[in-house]
Amino acid sequence: QVQLKESGGGLVQAGTSLRLSCAASGFIFSDYTMGWFRQAPGKEREFLAFIRWYETGIYYADSVKGRFTISRDNARNTVYLQMNSLKPEDTAVYYCARDSIPRRVPSNFPRNLHDYNYWGQGTQVTVSS
Repeated sequence: QVQLKESGGGLVQAGTSLRLSCAASGFIFSDYTMGWFRQAPGKEREFLAFIRWYETGIYYADSVKGRFTISRDNARNTVYLQMNSLKPEDTAVYYCARDSIPRRVPSNFPRNLHDYNYWGQGTQVTVSS
């Protein structure tokens, strides 16, 4: 069965960095676009970034562009989110997710929750000021 497991969260000070990892299993990882989302208390789940199955197609939300970097290692079935210059407003539970469509065409941009059909359990990131 499809499994996604995030790791790497924690409590950090503002201005520092964290790298989140998401280990995938149960499907052909290299066939799927992978996304990162976050959800802060009392807020809706927010799209952050996706990386296409062919690795070179990457898209970021404006809120994290220039600070966060998404990458993947298809040999390790893992997707990463490098987060730099963290701010208190980045405090949230961070989720990775798998695209619902294998080998989605480049003209289609999966930025919504309904574009993804498998989710990890999330990892907490807390940024103190």
